[in-house]
Amino acid sequence: MEKRLQGKVALITGASRGIGRALAQRLAAEGATIVVSARSLDRVGQYEGTLRETVSLIEQQGGVAHPLVADLERDEDLDSLVERAVELTGGLDILIHSGGKAVYAPTVEMPNDMFDNTIGHYLRAPFRLVRTAVPEMQKRGAGWIVVLGSVTALPPARPYDDWATYGGATVYSAIKAAVHRMTQGLAAELLPHNIAVNTLAPSTAIRTPGASDLIPEEYPSERIEYIAETGLNLCILPAKERTGLTAYSLHFPLHHGIPVHTLDGSERIEDPVIPPYAHPAIVASGEGN
Repeated sequence: MEKRLQGKVALITGASRGIGRALAQRLAAEGATIVVSARSLDRVGQYEGTLRETVSLIEQQGGVAHPLVADLERDEDLDSLVERAVELTGGLDILIHSGGKAVYAPTVEMPNDMFDNTIGHYLRAPFRLVRTAVPEMQKRGAGWIVVLGSVTALPPARPYDDWATYGGATVYSAIKAAVHRMTQGLAAELLPHNIAVNTLAPSTAIRTPGASDLIPEEYPSERIEYIAETGLNLCILPAKERTGLTAYSLHFPLHHGIPVHTLDGSERIEDPVIPPYAHPAIVASGEGN
């Protein structure tokens, strides 16, 4: 199989479970050396999944991975993470920010610390990581930055459903909308440096250990392979060909004819299908939103 990321180094936050882990596995299958980061090597709280397990999964599929512990709520960890990754691997080509814990509450009932932590995880963290990652990418003449967004960044469809009214996602959604705009602006700023910047988001919902308690049991969800394949394809083409996009996991590969594979890259799976409940404002090409 063609190793499209052979010789590349990728740093992925939030990689102990869920989307971050899936992205780490998929990029490793394409030959990238992966630095995976999370708050602890072992389990934190009630959620399944650890950095040790992610590294083991990648090594079992023949890849190379290194764990680095970093807490997104500690500025000293954020500011040193890229430097530590470069010390381990000799450079950095790809940064994917997948870390963060979504918390929902009605806006007028949300505690101040919950608001501040949501900004910290999803806007402050990628801001600080990008500032240290870009100089390393400039040394290598190119780079790719991917930040996890959300379909909730799009305005709630009318008439408002129960989720829009009672779901408590307004603050989280607003910050994700800011993330989308920040990546679009960064794409313009970094194009002269051959550094691509894109947003990656689920088209609907993906059940992961950290998100399952936010998704009603009866609500259908999509396979994690779709977002992993979409993320991979945001880290391959040069910036002049693919930057400034908001790529949704079902829509993007279907629109661009991208075959989707298992996380180890060994088998092709079925093409995605856009369900009727997907947000009607999603732009399948990624240009817009």
